[in-house]
Amino acid sequence: MKVEYNYLPKEFEDCEAIIEEWRKLIKTTDFTLGAYVEAFEEKFRKAIGADYCIAVNCGTDALILSLKGMGIGVGDEVITVANTFYASVGAIVAAGATPVLVDCDDRFQIDATKIEAVLSSQTKAIMPVHWAGASPDMKPIIEICKRYELLMIEDACMGIGASVDGQSPGTFGNINAFSMHPLKSLNAMGDGGMVASSDTKFVEWMRKYRNHGMVDRDHIEFWGINMRMQPLQCIVLSQGLDRLKDTIEKRNQNAKILDEGLGDLKQVSLPRRLPKNIETFALYMGLFEERDKLIKYLNEKGIEAKIHYPLALHQQKAAKEKCKFDPETLEKSTSQANKLITLPVHQFLREEQLNYTVNTIREFYGKI
Repeated sequence: MKVEYNYLPKEFEDCEAIIEEWRKLIKTTDFTLGAYVEAFEEKFRKAIGADYCIAVNCGTDALILSLKGMGIGVGDEVITVANTFYASVGAIVAAGATPVLVDCDDRFQIDATKIEAVLSSQTKAIMPVHWAGASPDMKPIIEICKRYELLMIEDACMGIGASVDGQSPGTFGNINAFSMHPLKSLNAMGDGGMVASSDTKFVEWMRKYRNHGMVDRDHIEFWGINMRMQPLQCIVLSQGLDRLKDTIEKRNQNAKILDEGLGDLKQVSLPRRLPKNIETFALYMGLFEERDKLIKYLNEKGIEAKIHYPLALHQQKAAKEKCKFDPETLEKSTSQANKLITLPVHQFLREEQLNYTVNTIREFYGKI
């Protein structure tokens, strides 16, 4: 049996509705920002409960724009977690600031109890990451930001459609970033991103910066760059947003099958699920003994398991020059990287495929 990780061929198997809207757009030649982008910004804003949204080219651009919008740059430090994707830290570096890495907890989220130990006079902001589509404990992070007068930028790139006790990721911080990469819960046919904020002083500057700093066609207020989302992608994303609730529900149902099937294995450690939260399951991650042998076995059995990622960020060559960290304080990020496996959990999987995944893992450990 085949258990595919990539669900895009099935998602876009019938894309006539998208193509029909593209035909309408092509007739308007409204290809740069314009009505389609504005409509999607407003639709997304309402969906997550934000005050303002700015559509950009990708999630990385959303992170960079958020940091620049808050005035973060050379000489500043931004605290984030060591087990995130490259873009979180890469955006901080691109803004000219220094990433300060702290450890994750047993749920693969930033450990808020580790933050105060790395604060310095250069600390400007905290970047909590909603890693894998789950969410950190936001309350203590918010309290630390208030206590030390720090800014917060949420990396909610994997969090579209999630919920933290009824509130959407990307609505807690001063400015917040989302990704619409093809393998996110809301995905484009290419790349897309969004910035959300409630502060007008940030919003107006960011709208101009993502379009070369332009006030109008003939005048720029300051030097910006092109971070614009393409209207063609807005059509794809708008239709995907209509399906998002069903997508998240199905992924959660699938994750429950995996949780129940693997939860009793002593060789497997799954992150604790918070009953008041909803996850997107952009990644279904667990810690597995004999990881390298198991993933080879799964792949041989037709199960497209992945690793996200075999190295934590502080173990990367690039981190040694640009990041600030103490490797002795990053024990969980280091140890988890040696055991992580990501299993297929997407909305197009059948129950028999999920059961096959469970049984194959149990077979490997001799527990079937």
